[in-house]
Amino acid sequence: MNVYQKLNLARQDFHSSEIKKTGLNKFAGYTYFELGDFIVPAIKIFKDHGLIGIVSYGQDIAQLRIINEDNPEEQIVITSPMSEAALKGCHPVQNLGAVETYIRRYLWVSALEIVEHDALDMTTGKDTPRHKPTDGSLVSEKQMTVLRDVAMEIIAHMTNDDIVGAYEEYIGVTDAEEKTYLWSLLDSKVRRTLKEHGESLKGK
Repeated sequence: MNVYQKLNLARQDFHSSEIKKTGLNKFAGYTYFELGDFIVPAIKIFKDHGLIGIVSYGQDIAQLRIINEDNPEEQIVITSPMSEAALKGCHPVQNLGAVETYIRRYLWVSALEIVEHDALDMTTGKDTPRHKPTDGSLVSEKQMTVLRDVAMEIIAHMTNDDIVGAYEEYIGVTDAEEKTYLWSLLDSKVRRTLKEHGESLKGK
């Protein structure tokens, strides 16, 4: 059996397994796979099908090599551009760790054909009445409550040096008015860190 056939079977087994998503975006109401949710089951499934996955990082490109144990010359290589993080208040190792964790997650997501949420679809189409709170943004009372919870989650992630988790919470808010209100709940250091992390992922 060649490496492509083995990978296809591994994907089928992965999607047939019951793996719990622990990542939660409270604002949009969706769950997502964190790296720790699926990496161990994925490695086991790869082993069951005679596959090895090896992630490596270069200056410009990160890659996941999927190797056929029975014929190591047979490989599938999944790549992603590298980016840089320059987050204030974090030392170089934390910046590097944030980037590598993010990219490693998405390499495995691509390898396993994990379907991610569509944050835009999850946060559009709201028809609840809106009013203008004191900060000038137009959000409903219900959404204000949820956004305060999101802000608390972002701050908790930041306190634990989990920039990736904080950014996952933040990007779930796509409506301009709601994002304005959320922004007003965060202090300048947190806002700056989120902004710089987003820019670093875009390669700016």
